[in-house]
Amino acid sequence: MLFKLSLGNIRKSLRDYTIYFFTLMIGVAIFYVFNAIETQTAFLLVSSDMRKIIELMTSLLSGVSVFVSGVLGGLIVYASRFLMRRRNKEFALYMMLGMSKRKVSAILLTETLIIGVMSLAVGLLIGVGLSQLMSAFTVSLFDADMTQFQFTFSADAAIKTVIYFALIYVVTMLFNTVIVGKFKLIDLMRSDKKSEAQKLKKPLACVIVFLAGVAMLGYAYYKVAFDTFNIEDSAEMFLYIAMGSVSTFLIFWSVSGMMTRILTASKKLYYKELNCFTFRQIGSRINTMVVSASIICLMLFVTICTLSAAFSMKNSLDDNIGKYSPADLCVEVFGKKDVVSDTDIKEMYGLIGVNLDEHLSEYVQFTEYKLKDFKGADFLGEYLDLAQKKMNTVNIASAPETLIHLSDYNRLAELYGFETLDVPDGCYAVVCNYEEMTRVRNLPLEAGNEITIQGNILRPAYPECKYGLDMISNNAMNLGLIVIPDDLTLEADTQQKYISGNYKAETMNEKRETDKIFADSDMMLLDVIKERTDESFGIFANTRIQVMDSAVGLGAAATLIGLYIGIVFLLSSGAILSIKALSENIDSLSSYDVLRKIGADEKDINRSLFRQTGVFFLLPLLLACIHSIFGIKFASTIFEVFGTTGLLPAMLATAIIVIVIYCGYFLITYYCGKGIIRSRS
Repeated sequence: MLFKLSLGNIRKSLRDYTIYFFTLMIGVAIFYVFNAIETQTAFLLVSSDMRKIIELMTSLLSGVSVFVSGVLGGLIVYASRFLMRRRNKEFALYMMLGMSKRKVSAILLTETLIIGVMSLAVGLLIGVGLSQLMSAFTVSLFDADMTQFQFTFSADAAIKTVIYFALIYVVTMLFNTVIVGKFKLIDLMRSDKKSEAQKLKKPLACVIVFLAGVAMLGYAYYKVAFDTFNIEDSAEMFLYIAMGSVSTFLIFWSVSGMMTRILTASKKLYYKELNCFTFRQIGSRINTMVVSASIICLMLFVTICTLSAAFSMKNSLDDNIGKYSPADLCVEVFGKKDVVSDTDIKEMYGLIGVNLDEHLSEYVQFTEYKLKDFKGADFLGEYLDLAQKKMNTVNIASAPETLIHLSDYNRLAELYGFETLDVPDGCYAVVCNYEEMTRVRNLPLEAGNEITIQGNILRPAYPECKYGLDMISNNAMNLGLIVIPDDLTLEADTQQKYISGNYKAETMNEKRETDKIFADSDMMLLDVIKERTDESFGIFANTRIQVMDSAVGLGAAATLIGLYIGIVFLLSSGAILSIKALSENIDSLSSYDVLRKIGADEKDINRSLFRQTGVFFLLPLLLACIHSIFGIKFASTIFEVFGTTGLLPAMLATAIIVIVIYCGYFLITYYCGKGIIRSRS
């Protein structure tokens, strides 16, 4: 009997369950899709290094899933409150007919169970379908072979999804049981007469609070986005985050008090059609959503920044492969001068059976020097403090500068495809590719500052840094390479010797075979050098394929984790707003009845509801977009080492995701709201 009654209730209240069912269904699908990543990537033919990145990524996704389940659990409990409130009169009727609270609770438990099973089944079905698209997307992220694509179903992800959501439903059932236990018949019967308490706010207080919130937010914006490198530690950073959060609340609190006055300022507009009713409703809604609007705004801000940063990082890392890895191989041997100066890298490789001429079509061997008595402070002079602020994680003052002879650099520049330099006797040039450091080093170069190297006074050959690098990498790492004339002999304390070159192999498979030879030779070369000296030394071989694999893997991991967190936050924001808006519609049913009694047209009523719902959804998104402008500026500054390539496409992709999901919730809310207010007509 209870099961039949519960099933009938669900059928009758299907419209009320739309948001609840939609959120559950999408939540289940998203949870399954991202927990099935391990199965989706299992068939990829990738290198061992990239496989390790994939394993790390799946571990991170598992950890994020715990957080996501908590967010979705809170969301489902919040949605359950709305459904119970919507049915207060129904529960009152049950109790008047003699039904006990225990049986009412049993009905709710049965309904929750039915909805849970339905949402799990449909969500898993959608998730399995979406996971095939995610598989194709994952293949493209990892630059894998699309011919290996195959249909996948992750039993582990399905089991994990069922277990997590079963726990969430149990919590929801317990919550509903507690709420039913507190039911009072008189309160249930008078529920449509109640609404959230509204406190009138003094206009002057609202203006003062608004200005204080804007000032606090403006200061936090400036410090985070434009004075980033003067932030000393994480505690100060958290202070600005807290200021942004508090100011968000203050702005919504003050706007909720000023909204009615702002909207009623134009009498001509105010008394047009149903605007007087619409504006009053908007002011009332904003007044009761201050806390929730602040939370939703911050969640949307996190969503936009997370998605934009993840997509931009992926684009930047992909573009940086060609930009910062202009050769297939770079081998570095470093240590004391008397160790490295006698080392011939080509000869070393020959001792372990590797003939460079057999594997490399072209290569260059060059040497770099570091002097104890020529450091960053000696080069930068009065500009040292500025440089230290820009690079506060690097001790520039005590770091020895790196020097290279002109002929060595020009041969390297020709190999890499960079501009060669002309450095006359008595001059020097600076090669740099890290943007912030380039700007700082340009200051003494523009001023014509001379430097002294072991008694030799040198003046700048160029008034600015030249773009270039020595070692291949996946980001801008060259903080400054000083090019000196060939006839300047150095008594260096340490040296680095390098070989950079390109493989003879043409196909990617052949290049990977060659790459494996050099990638696996580090330890063998260390043994060779150890036989020749007991002095400290080091050797490091880096290849473009290694850089590419790490960049692709890191970019893919960032994208997938960003998508996971971003979509869940976006779903939660849309669902909370929808539930809040529908609750307001229930509270305003008597007002809509009055409008109909005085002859208001149904189209005008629907238009009024559309505008109310639109403003309700727009305000948190608008402030979140403003937050995001400065948040993305901060992220691009911090991640400048990765470059800012592809920021516009990343923001466009983020905008599409936000618009599709957010507008989807807006439309569902509007049409469900129409159904609620029409139910009394």
